[in-house]
Amino acid sequence: MGEAQLQQLIAGCLKQDRKDQKMLYKTFYGYAMSICLRYAGNRYEASEILNHGFFKVFSNLNKYSTDKPFKAWIGRIMMNASIDYYRSNIRMANADDLEKAENLVHEDLPDKKLRYDDLLAMIQQLPNAYRTVFNLYAIEGYTHEEIAVMLGISTGTSKSNLFKARDKLKRMIIDAEDVSRDAGGGAYSAIVAINPVNLNVTFFNNGLFR
Repeated sequence: MGEAQLQQLIAGCLKQDRKDQKMLYKTFYGYAMSICLRYAGNRYEASEILNHGFFKVFSNLNKYSTDKPFKAWIGRIMMNASIDYYRSNIRMANADDLEKAENLVHEDLPDKKLRYDDLLAMIQQLPNAYRTVFNLYAIEGYTHEEIAVMLGISTGTSKSNLFKARDKLKRMIIDAEDVSRDAGGGAYSAIVAINPVNLNVTFFNNGLFR
């Protein structure tokens, strides 16, 4: 969709045109859902977050500034909707293993070649506290200090949850490789990027294999 067409669509949505609202939803559904799925434990939760997110999109469309990419604006709203959902339904895990988290180094790393669907399924298996911090730090690129403010937790809790998330993901990847090897399967295909950042760069530099 071209920029002129997008702006025309936004203008229609501001006038409460149902056809334009439906088209905007349809256009950005896949991108928005990909973000919600990373924060949710399953597709049902992701759908709840998505609906809440799009409600915020249409409610705050008059605040959108055209000097910023619209896709990134929607992405931020979906991320915030995911955090709101987490705050409303989940209790953060208490901080522990802080000393390990401060000096986190993983050795004997498993194969990094994973399909997007495989990695997404593993992320969804993480406890909510770990998954939320992992997404914000490893994929969105926030610091522990920023995450602590966003989630209302301590910096130590953020670091501890990231450590636990990385450890659980590493174990799941190793287990998956063992199963594939025992079954005589081939290597995983190269991983694809998770929007809004390139997962190959950000995830493996800041995420599991830092």
